Amino acid sequence: MTVKTLGILGGGQLGRMSALAAARLGISCIIYTPEDNSPAAQVAYKTILGDYLDKAKLKDFAALVDVISYEFENIPVETVQYLKTLKPVLPNDNLLDVAQDRIKEKSFLNSIGIPTARWAAVDSSADILKSFEKWESTHTILKTARFGYDGKGQARIHKDSDINATLQKFTGKKLILEDLVDFDCEISVIVARDKSGNIESYGPMRNEHANHILSKTTIPAGIPDILAAEAVTLTKKLAESLNLIGVLALEMFVTKDGRILANEIAPRTHNSGHWTIDACAVSQFENHVRAVCGLPLGKPARHSDAEMLNLIGDDINKVPNYLKQENACVHLYGKHDSRAGRKMGHVTLLKEKA
Repeated sequence: MTVKTLGILGGGQLGRMSALAAARLGISCIIYTPEDNSPAAQVAYKTILGDYLDKAKLKDFAALVDVISYEFENIPVETVQYLKTLKPVLPNDNLLDVAQDRIKEKSFLNSIGIPTARWAAVDSSADILKSFEKWESTHTILKTARFGYDGKGQARIHKDSDINATLQKFTGKKLILEDLVDFDCEISVIVARDKSGNIESYGPMRNEHANHILSKTTIPAGIPDILAAEAVTLTKKLAESLNLIGVLALEMFVTKDGRILANEIAPRTHNSGHWTIDACAVSQFENHVRAVCGLPLGKPARHSDAEMLNLIGDDINKVPNYLKQENACVHLYGKHDSRAGRKMGHVTLLKEKA
């Protein structure tokens, strides 16, 4: 089937960059989102405004496209399950289901031999204290199993702190406790996989955070070659185990004792791969579009080293200086209201490849 129109669930910046990549390939994009004047809608062929559970509007959306994808992980699984009865939806709902729940995510990773930090599903202070004793730890991280991102939905716990008071902040939430990792750095790898099982990878990249939000990504990551190769191997293993068609990212820790531990799955294109637009022959966004639309994957062919800086909140005020900088590639997302913690755009600084 020749895909002429790609449907994208979600109107954020990842959808925007995917729509721009699709346009280069002669593919039109229709965005489905509840958000008016979204970043993706500003560059798409057409936008349908509707709730993700509105089956009538979803049916109208499906009738206009050849294949459907999604640009963020909190799309309801029910939405994808309904749409796939009408048109192909890629990646599949299994990937979305696993990535939306940290307990399912950690269980799946461990089941296919990908190591993670120690973790436990908990719902009481007794469960948490039991984990402290079992792990012989003094600090852990309590997280909601669903819907937490960029530091939201989590709290650091000391074994002697008021655990019940912390639990009250998450009343009614499904919870997971994760042991703190003594890590040297955080990295990610992005892979694209097509319908024939061909895989291309990006990274690993080194990621630095500010206030739990990705602030800077550097490629190459500056880790030993053996660890870099292991990180890529683990991410490819994940993609194959989930029968991925599209793009996913695996966020990982490099521990101080030289291990790779998986942290989170992103079932989509990823913030740490934005540099690929400017430093590769084929970006993560183009390879995502290629994969879901049945086109052959392109070789990433990174031609430059790079540093990607997120423009968060008031960082948008730095844009005039970046526009004057010779090696700076500026990407703005069309968001009009700047506020703390909001990703307004990014800048990729290109460097001569080492």
